[in-house]
Amino acid sequence: MDQRSKALLKSPFQRPSMVSSGAAAAGTVGAGRAKVLKGIIAGGITGGIEICITFPTEYVKTQLQLAEKSIKPRYSGIADCVKQTVKQNGVRGLYRGLSVLLYGSIPKSAVRFGTFENLKGYAVDERGNLGPSQRLLCGLGAGVSEAIFAVTPMETIKVKFIHDQNSAKPRFQGFFHGVREIIRTQGIRGTYQGLVPTMMKQGSNQAIRFYIMETCKDWYRGGDPTKPVNKLAVGLFGAVAGAASVFGNTPLDVVKTRMQGLEAHKYNGTFDCIVKIAKYEGAAAFYKGTVPRLSRVCLDVAITFMIYDSFMDLFNKIWITQ
Repeated sequence: MDQRSKALLKSPFQRPSMVSSGAAAAGTVGAGRAKVLKGIIAGGITGGIEICITFPTEYVKTQLQLAEKSIKPRYSGIADCVKQTVKQNGVRGLYRGLSVLLYGSIPKSAVRFGTFENLKGYAVDERGNLGPSQRLLCGLGAGVSEAIFAVTPMETIKVKFIHDQNSAKPRFQGFFHGVREIIRTQGIRGTYQGLVPTMMKQGSNQAIRFYIMETCKDWYRGGDPTKPVNKLAVGLFGAVAGAASVFGNTPLDVVKTRMQGLEAHKYNGTFDCIVKIAKYEGAAAFYKGTVPRLSRVCLDVAITFMIYDSFMDLFNKIWITQ
């Protein structure tokens, strides 16, 4: 096969180091691995900080999504949900389930950004830029990876914790007791309910978010990947990316939440859940919790990318690899 034919068959995820040789190739590979490790560490720190700031909005969103259609709904809206929760359990009630997300957000964010940095290392061109399709694919890969390794068990346990609080006599007496009870009564499978809709949700989430973020950054830099992006601009781009992902996949989020709740046994799989929601509650039910989710996600994504970029800038100054 001649050189021209080989060039036409070049993989879209081929590292620049794959076409180099000797010490230069080894150095590029080493720098690539170091960047992935930086991404994992920065992502983990980012996840822990971000969830502590935004959790109350996640709590309200989940409560509204768990409420099925009835003549007399439990909550009349966001404000009523907050009011009832604080009245019954105090302000701490808005943080019920935080420990679950805190334990899970660190590995989730670490897997997400580590995977993205790894895939990005294969997909960038000789200048270090990602093409439009590569942005989507790298984001998709990051989302699917975090869904499998972190988000599904974390979200399942979180939803069960919040749902448990709605009962007259909550069964769970803390994170480890709750996890132990879930595994004892439902097995490991009980922590992996809703895997398919979670993969769909996280994959589409990160594909949309990273695509918009990378596109906005590329526009801001004028195509120069070495130009720094102002952190306020990063926050603005993150908010836009977050809003786009909310409107793009809230129906998947509602299905995922139902599949992970304590009454998930009512559904015979993801498709059955979709059919029953549409049949008994109408199309509007697929957008339950959109407003609290929108406020949380815009803040979440803006904070996440600002913190992540700040830590990556710091690591690049003190952890130099060539």
